[in-house]
Amino acid sequence: MKGGAGVASVRIRGLMKEQLQQLISDALAGIDGAAEAGRRVEIDRTRDVQHGHFACNIAMQLAKPLKKSPRDIAAVIVEALPANDIVESVDIAGPGFINFRLADAAFHAELLTMLGNESYGHGNAGEGTRVLLEYVSANPTGPLHVGHGRHAAYGACLANLYAATGFAVHREYYVNDAGRQMDILALSGWLRWLEHNGTDLSFPAGAYQGDYVREIAADLPASTTAAAPDGFFADVPDDKDLELDTLIERMRTALGDDAFGAIHQHMLDAVLADIRADLIEFGVEYDEWFSENSLTSTGDVQTALDLLAKNNVTYEQNGAIWFRATDYGDEKDRVVVRDNGRTTYFASDIAYHLNKRKRGFDKLVNVWGADHHGYVPRVEAGMTAMGEPKECLHVELVQFVALYRGGEKAQMSTRSGEFITLRQLREDVGNDAARLFFVMRSNEQHLDFDLDLAKSESSDNPVYYLQYAHARACSVMRQLEERGLSWDRSEAESCLTKLTEDQERHLMLTLSKLPETVTAAALQNAPQHVVHYLKEVAQEFHAYYNAHKFIVDDAEIRNARLALVLATRQVMQNGLRLLGVSAPEQM
Repeated sequence: MKGGAGVASVRIRGLMKEQLQQLISDALAGIDGAAEAGRRVEIDRTRDVQHGHFACNIAMQLAKPLKKSPRDIAAVIVEALPANDIVESVDIAGPGFINFRLADAAFHAELLTMLGNESYGHGNAGEGTRVLLEYVSANPTGPLHVGHGRHAAYGACLANLYAATGFAVHREYYVNDAGRQMDILALSGWLRWLEHNGTDLSFPAGAYQGDYVREIAADLPASTTAAAPDGFFADVPDDKDLELDTLIERMRTALGDDAFGAIHQHMLDAVLADIRADLIEFGVEYDEWFSENSLTSTGDVQTALDLLAKNNVTYEQNGAIWFRATDYGDEKDRVVVRDNGRTTYFASDIAYHLNKRKRGFDKLVNVWGADHHGYVPRVEAGMTAMGEPKECLHVELVQFVALYRGGEKAQMSTRSGEFITLRQLREDVGNDAARLFFVMRSNEQHLDFDLDLAKSESSDNPVYYLQYAHARACSVMRQLEERGLSWDRSEAESCLTKLTEDQERHLMLTLSKLPETVTAAALQNAPQHVVHYLKEVAQEFHAYYNAHKFIVDDAEIRNARLALVLATRQVMQNGLRLLGVSAPEQM
C-alpha cells in the first residue's frame, strides 16, 4: 500500500503487529484532536483471513471525543496512513473497524527475524515492573507430591513468560519453617528414632507416617537424642490433635529446648534438601528461599502488628489481639496474636507480604492451592489495612491433580505416607511430559493426568507430538547434509517469493503469532496459551511435511522452503523452552 504523500516509507523489519500500531499512531498524530484523546492503539488478529490479517477498533474509541461517526474517522485514519511496504490493502468494515491485509513481503520479513533468533517471541509489555513470584512453598514436612508438581511447573512457566515479556521477575519459595507442623515433624522424627533404638511405642496416627521420616530419623545426631522418660506415653488424650500437642510439649521438656531445636532443624534441613533437589531435577530453581522464621527474628512480624495498631484496625478480646478484617471485605475478623502471646500464621503471612513490598516489588504474584481460596480476602484485607494497594497482590489458584493408570484413579495422601511423589511421577513419565501435562490446561481447571498417555509415542500424546515437529525439522537439515547440500541464507532471503503454496502461507501466518501469544500468556498468567499455539504450529508443519518435498532440485525453492523449516524449528524450540520442555533433535 502506498499512501500519505510526502511521508517517508516505513521499512519492513518484522514484528508486524507493532509496525501496524506505529503506522496508526503516526496517522493519528496528523489528525486534529486524535492524538490528544490519548487512546491506546489496539491491534488484533482477525478470526477469518478473508477479512484481512489484522483489525483495529481505534475509530470507534475516538467517536465520542471527536464527535464524529466511527466510519468517517476510520476513513480519515486510512487516508493519513504513512507510505509503507507492509500493507497490501485496507478496508473499513462494520461500524468502523479498520482491517489490514498484509503484503507477502511483511510475512517474509517476519520469517527472517525468526531464523536463529532464540529470543523471537519476546517482548517488553512488562518493562519497568518488578514482580515477586512465589510458588510451590509446600510445608517442608515431606517429599513433594504430584500436586506440588503442578504448582512448580505452572510457576516456573509463569516466571519464564514474565522474563520473556520484560518483567524483572524474582522467583521465591516461602519456607514454612515455623509453627505446629514443623513441631509435629520433629516429634515424628524423634519417635521413629526411639523405635529404631528399641523403644516399643504406638506411633500417633496424626504424626508423619512416611518412610522418609524413618530414613531421616536414623541419622539424628547422637547429641540431640535421648530415651523417653518413664511415663512419657501415659495418659495421652484420645483426641488426635491433643495427643500430638501433649507429646510435643513432653518431648520439649524431656530433651530441653536446645535438643528439641536441633532435632527440629535436622528434620527441616533434610526435607528441604530433598525438596530443593527434586525441584532442580525438575528444572525449577529459585532466586531466594525465604524463611518464615526470619520474619520474627528480623522484627518484621512486630512491624506489621505495630502498623495495624497504629492504623487503629486491631482490638483485644478474650486475651487475644484481633484484626478488623471485616472492615476490609473479609467474612470475619482474624486473630493475629493468640491469648498465649504467640502470633498466628496469618500475622506472619501479612508481615511477609509487607516485606515483599518493602523490598521494592510492584506486583506480588502468589501461586496457591485451590483449597486456599478463602485465604485470599484476608491477605488482601491485611495489605489494604497496612496501606498497600490491593491491586498489587494477585493470587493464582491451582486446582487438584488426579492420576490415572489403565483407566484407574490412583489414590494419594499426604500424612499417611502413601502418596505418589513428584519424583516418582518424573521417573515414570519423564520431566518433559510432566512439565507439559501440568500446564496444558488452565490452572483453574482440575487436571486428570493420564500416565499411559504421557508415556506413549503417538500423536495423541501432546508432548510427543510437539517434540516430534521439532525433531522432524532437524531431520530435514540432516537429510540435506547427507546429500552433500547446504542451506544458503542469502539466497533464501532473495527467493522467499517462491513460498506460494497455501500451506506455506498458513504456516508463515501461524509462526508470526508467537510474540503476541507469549505476551498474552504472560499478562493473563496462562501458559496453556503457548501449549495450544505450539499444537497449531506442529499440526501445520506436520501437514506441510507430508504434502511437500523440501529438498528439491530447484535451489531457489529449496532454500526458501528450508528457511520456513528452520523458522518452524526455532519457533518450536523457543516455545518449548518457555514451557520448560526439551526440544530433541531426534526421536
